[in-house]
Amino acid sequence: MDKLQRIFEMQEELNARIGVNLKDIDEEEQAKWVLNYSRAMQQEMAELIDSVPWKWWAKYQDFDKQNARVEVIDLFHFLISLAQTLGMSADDVYDAYVAKNKVNHQRQESGYTEKDEADSRHI
Repeated sequence: MDKLQRIFEMQEELNARIGVNLKDIDEEEQAKWVLNYSRAMQQEMAELIDSVPWKWWAKYQDFDKQNARVEVIDLFHFLISLAQTLGMSADDVYDAYVAKNKVNHQRQESGYTEKDEADSRHI
């Protein structure tokens, strides 16, 4: 079985257990969950940052690599839920990633001297 597909299935199972069903929701509900998951990801990002000694003036900090790894996975949980909220499957995410990766390489080849959002509209 495809690993990304399995992760999507596992996240759907976890969301169902929590009481969140993202299938067939209307646009208003989608917007609510996009905001919920974006806020959750912001918090997880803050927790990830706190795992790294970012206070250059403080000498007491340590790099908590294990916790940083856990926070990345927490981010991934919410990112998958966010994709599901937007109706994206594992295949959709993979295809969009491949397409956007290509755009990013093209931007690097061209020097990426000015922002052109039109180059990603096809994704």
